[in-house]
Amino acid sequence: MLSSISKYLLFIFITCIIFNCKKPFNPVPLTARTNYLVVDGFINTGLNGVTTINLSRARSLSDSTYDVLPEGNASVDIESSSGDSYPLQQVSSLAYSSNPLNLDINQKYRVHVTTSNGEQYLSDFVTVKQSPPIDSVTWQQDNGVNIYVNTHDATNNTRYYRWDYTETWEHNAFYEISWGVKDHIIFSVTYVTYATYTYHCWSDSNSTSIILGTSAALSQDVISKQLVRVIPNNNEKIGIRYSILVRQYALTPEAYQYWGIIQKNTQGIGTLFDVQPSQLHGNIASVSDLSEPVIGFISAGSVQEKRIFIDHLDLANWSPPPSQLYCPIKNIPQNSNFLYYDYPDTTYVPYYFTSGGGLNITKSYCLDCRVQGGTNLKPPFWQ
Repeated sequence: MLSSISKYLLFIFITCIIFNCKKPFNPVPLTARTNYLVVDGFINTGLNGVTTINLSRARSLSDSTYDVLPEGNASVDIESSSGDSYPLQQVSSLAYSSNPLNLDINQKYRVHVTTSNGEQYLSDFVTVKQSPPIDSVTWQQDNGVNIYVNTHDATNNTRYYRWDYTETWEHNAFYEISWGVKDHIIFSVTYVTYATYTYHCWSDSNSTSIILGTSAALSQDVISKQLVRVIPNNNEKIGIRYSILVRQYALTPEAYQYWGIIQKNTQGIGTLFDVQPSQLHGNIASVSDLSEPVIGFISAGSVQEKRIFIDHLDLANWSPPPSQLYCPIKNIPQNSNFLYYDYPDTTYVPYYFTSGGGLNITKSYCLDCRVQGGTNLKPPFWQ
C-alpha cells in the first residue's frame, strides 16, 4: 500500500506530465495567408446587359468577424477575344458595374482586374452561353410555400443551369398615421406624398444559397419543378403580398462543377455522411504568380428573368406572428388651439383625435413601417 505522502507525490507527478504534454494546435488554415482575392460576377451579354463584378478578400477561419472585406479602388475591365475592352466603374465598396452593353455573342470574353496596389488578375476567355427563357415560376403550399422554376431548351444545348432570386414583400406599420407635426403644428397626412406617409413599406433580400440543376442525364433538356425557395409556414414575408424575381443562367460543364463544389462546401456539411469540403479550382489567376490562389469563376451569357406575386389571401391558414413592438396609446387633452402640439416626451406623436376633444398619441416608431426595414417608396414593378 502506498503511503499518503507517496500518493500525493504520484498525483503531483501525473498532473505535471498531463499539463506539460498539452500544446496549442494551430492548423495550417488558421495560420496561413488567407486574404486571397475573391472575384464574383457574370458577364452579361444580353440586350443592354449590365455586368457587375464584386471584388473582396477571403478571411481566415480564426477571424472573429464574418464581415466582407471589400477590395476597393481597383480597375476592372471586360476584354473580348477580338481585343476590345469595356471598363467597369466602382458603384459600391464591393461592386464594379459596366454601362449597358450589347456584346457580340460570337466573341469570347474575360475579366481583367488590377488592384489598388498594382497586382493584376485575369480570367480565362469564356464562351458565351445563352440561357433559354424561363417557362414558368410556380408555387405550392405544403407546410410552408415552395417556389419552383420550370424551363427547357428545345435544342438540347444548355443542360447546366444556375438560378438566383430577389424577393420583395410588403409590410405595414403597427398603426396607420393620420396626423403629423411640424414646428409644433399638427397637420393632416392622409393625402400626402410617400415621404410622410409611412404605413406601407417594402423590403427585399437576395438569395444566399447556390441553386443548380442539370438535365445532362436526360434525353431532353428539360428542368421541371426545380426548387428555388422555401418560405417557412406563417412567415411574415407573405403577411400581405410577396413577390419573387427568379434569374436563370446557362453554365458550361466547368462552371457547373465549380458552383457544385461551392454548394457542397457551404450547404452540404454538418454531418458525418455529408460530402467533405473540396478544393476550389476557378478560372481566374494572378498574372505575376500563377501559384497564388484566386477564388472565383467567370461565365458569360444572357440572363433570363421571371417574376410572380403571392397574396396572403391566396394561402390557407397562414398566420404570421404578431408584431413585438410595444405600442401604447395615451390620451391627452387639447387646449383651445387644438392643432398645437407640445407634449414633452418627443418619442410620442399624434395618432388621432377623439370624439371627446382629446388627442390619442403613441410611440413614433409604431406609425413608421421603416423601423421594420425597407422603404416606403413603392417599387415600380409592384402590382
